[in-house]
Amino acid sequence: MPLGEGPTVDATGEVTPEREWWDDPGMPWKHKPGRADLACMSWIGVITIWGLAMLPLRGWLMGHSVPVLVTLTGSRAAVAALGSLVRVGEFHLWIWPMLAGLIMSIKFDWVYWWAGRLWGRGMIEVWAGQSARSARTYARAERWALRWGVVGMFLAYVPIPLPIMAVVFVLAGASGMSLRKFILLDAASCTLWLAAYFLLGFAIGEPAVAVLKYYAKIATYVAIGLVVIILISVVLRTMRSAKAEPAA
Repeated sequence: MPLGEGPTVDATGEVTPEREWWDDPGMPWKHKPGRADLACMSWIGVITIWGLAMLPLRGWLMGHSVPVLVTLTGSRAAVAALGSLVRVGEFHLWIWPMLAGLIMSIKFDWVYWWAGRLWGRGMIEVWAGQSARSARTYARAERWALRWGVVGMFLAYVPIPLPIMAVVFVLAGASGMSLRKFILLDAASCTLWLAAYFLLGFAIGEPAVAVLKYYAKIATYVAIGLVVIILISVVLRTMRSAKAEPAA
C-alpha cells in the first residue's frame, strides 16, 4: 500500500495537497484511524489468515476425525456428520465437541460487530468495492439483512450463496446494538442452527457415515489440493497488486 499520493494540479492550476495514506476509498474509515480502527482492521486480517489456514485442515479432518473438526471449527457440515456418527453408535460423547464447536463457531463474530460500530457501513463498502460482481452481491445481502432486522441474526446462518452473516453482523454494530445483546443473539442463533444440523445428520445416519468413510480415502488428497489452490490464489493476488500499483 502506498504511503500517500503526491500533490497534483487540477484543471484550474491549483495544487491539490498530498493525500494521506489512510485517506483512500479502499479503507472503511472516513477519518484518520486511531488505535481502535487499526486494531479492528488487524483482527479482520487475522480472520482472513485463519480462514485460509484452516481450509486444508478442515478438508483433512472431515475424513479422519469429525469430532475434532467440530471442536476446532464448529463447522456445520461437520456437526451434521457428527450427528450421523452418533446415530450409528460410532461416537457417544457428542456434547463436548458441540459445546466447543459453538464457541469456536462464533469466536470472531464480535469483530464484525465492532467494525460496524466503528465505521458503520464502511466495511461493507470495502467488500462491495472489490468488483462489480461484489457490489451486486453485497447490495443483495444488505437488502436482505435490512428487510429482516433483528430476526436476521437468526437467519444469518442460512446456507445460501450470499455473504449474509458478515453483513448482518456489521449492520448490528452500525445500528447501535450493544455487544452483550449481539453476543447473546449470535450464540442463541448459532446454537439453534448447530442443533438443526446435528439432528439432520442423526436422521440420515448410515448413508452419511458411508459417505464419510469413502471421503476418508481421499481426504489427504483434498487437503493437499486445497493447499495448492490457496498458494496459487495468493501468488495471483500478489501479482495483480504489483501490476496495479504502478498504474495507480
